[in-house]
Amino acid sequence: MKFLDLFYKILHTKDGKSRCSLMTLLSMCFFSFSAIMLILLWMFQAVFLGSFYRAIKTKNITGCANIIKMNIDDPDIKELIEYTAIKNDMCIMLCRNESRGHFEKLYTSNANSAFIISNYVSGDLSNIYAQTVDKDGVWINIVDHADFSANVKPRSNKFIGIKTDSPPDTSESIVYSMLITDSDSTEYMLILDASITPPRSILLTLRYQLEIVTFIFILVAVIMTVVFSRIIAHPLESMNKTAKELAEANYDVVFNGAGYKEVEQLSDTMNYATKELSQVDQMRKDLIANVSHDLRTPLTLITGYGEVMRDIPGENTPENIQIIIDEATRLSNLVSDLIDISKIEAGTMKLEATTFCITQTIEAMFGRYNKLKEQDGYTFTFEHDRDVYVYADELKISQVIYNLVNNAVNYSGDSKAIKVRQSCYDNRVRIEVIDSGPGIPQDKLKNIWDRYYKVDKSHKSAKIGTGLGLSIVKTVLKLHKANYGVFSTLGKGTTFWFELIRTNENGEPWIN
Repeated sequence: MKFLDLFYKILHTKDGKSRCSLMTLLSMCFFSFSAIMLILLWMFQAVFLGSFYRAIKTKNITGCANIIKMNIDDPDIKELIEYTAIKNDMCIMLCRNESRGHFEKLYTSNANSAFIISNYVSGDLSNIYAQTVDKDGVWINIVDHADFSANVKPRSNKFIGIKTDSPPDTSESIVYSMLITDSDSTEYMLILDASITPPRSILLTLRYQLEIVTFIFILVAVIMTVVFSRIIAHPLESMNKTAKELAEANYDVVFNGAGYKEVEQLSDTMNYATKELSQVDQMRKDLIANVSHDLRTPLTLITGYGEVMRDIPGENTPENIQIIIDEATRLSNLVSDLIDISKIEAGTMKLEATTFCITQTIEAMFGRYNKLKEQDGYTFTFEHDRDVYVYADELKISQVIYNLVNNAVNYSGDSKAIKVRQSCYDNRVRIEVIDSGPGIPQDKLKNIWDRYYKVDKSHKSAKIGTGLGLSIVKTVLKLHKANYGVFSTLGKGTTFWFELIRTNENGEPWIN
C-alpha cells in the first residue's frame, strides 16, 4: 500500500491533478513490465540456472537408481543400465561385493560420459562402500572437478588428473552410490555419476537466445505501447472534446466511444446523460415560462384593482378587495410550492408526524372550494363511510390531497365534477381523487410525477394552485413510505390514489 501511495504521489500534484497523460502512463507501465520480465529472465539465466540444473539432475539420478534397484533380478539388467545411462547422459557402474568390501566391477556403461567414474581405480570402491554403509545404504556426494587437476599416479588411491595450461575447470559432478541386495542375498553397489553443471555450449546458446528475446521484448513493448495508447486514449480524447461542448450547453452532441467495451458503456451513459440534461433544460425553460406567467397574472390584477380603488371613488368595494386577497393568496401558494421544490432538491424536507383524522381533514379542505362551486359550477363529492385515523404529517398530507384536487379541477373537463373517495381494507386507508376530464395517454403516465413535466406543453392558467404539485406529492408520499399511483382512460378521466397505514385515535396500529 505504501508503494501504491508513493506511486500515486509521483504521478499527481498536491491538488490531485495528474502529471502525465494516459499515453505516458501506459508507456511507463509497459516499459516497467518489460524491464521486470527481462531482469527476471536474465536472473534465471545468469544466477539460478545452475541451481535449477543441479536440482533437476539430482532428482533424475535418484530416480534412475531406484529403477535399477527394482529390476536388479532382471536377466536383462545390463541392457537396462546401458539404456538408462545413454538416455540420461550419465555413467553407471554396477559392482558385486565379493568379500570384506572387495568389489568386482560387473558392468560400466557410458564410461566416457562422466568425469569421476572414468577416473576411479578399484581401490576407491572400498572407500565409497564405507561411505555408503555409513549413510544407511545411499550416499550422495558433490565433487568439484578442480580437485582432480593435479597429476596422480595411475595406481594410487587418487583420481587420475590431467595437467594442462587451460583455465581451472569449474564444473561439478554428483556421485550417487546405493547398496542393493538381490533375491539371492547377493550385495551389489550401484554407482551413478552425472555432471550437474550446464555445459558451456548450452550456456552460450541460452545467452544468445536471451539477447534475441530481449530485443524482441523491447520492440514488442514499444509497438504495444503505441497501439494500446491509441486504442485507449483516442476514444477518451474524443469523448473529452465532446464533453467540453456539452458543458457549453450544446445538447446536440453525440458521444462516440467505439473501441472497447468499457468506453462504449461510458459513451452510452454520456449519451443518456446528454438526453436527460436536454430534457431537464427544456423542462426548466418551460417552468420558468410558466412560473413567470403565473406570477405576472396575479400581479397585474393586484396592480390594476389597486389603481382603480385609488383613482375612482366608490370602487373600494369588498368584491375588489377580495380579488386582491385571492390573487395575493395565489402568489403565496406559488411561492410555497417553489420553496417546497427547493427543499426537495436540497433533500431537506422533513416530516412531523402526528395522529389525526384524515376524514375530517378532507371535509375541512372541501370548504375552501365553495367559491368555485358558486362561481364556476364545480361539484365536489367526498365518498366515505367512517372516520379514519392515520399517523403522518398532517400538513404535508393535506398538501398532497390539496394538490391532487387542484390538479383534478384544472383537468376536469366540461363536466366539472371532482370526486374524492375514501376506502378501507385490512389495515390501510386508500384515498382516490377522481376527475372526469380528457384523461392522460398511457405512454405519458410514467412521466407525470417527474419534476417540471407537463402533459400539455402549451401554458394554461390554472383555476387554482400553481401547477407544480405532482412532484411535491410524489416526494411527500415517498417520505411517508406510502403506496401511490395513477390510472387513466382517454375521454373518461383520471384517478390519482395513495394509501396510508391506519391507526386508532391513540396512534396505535389498527386491528380489525
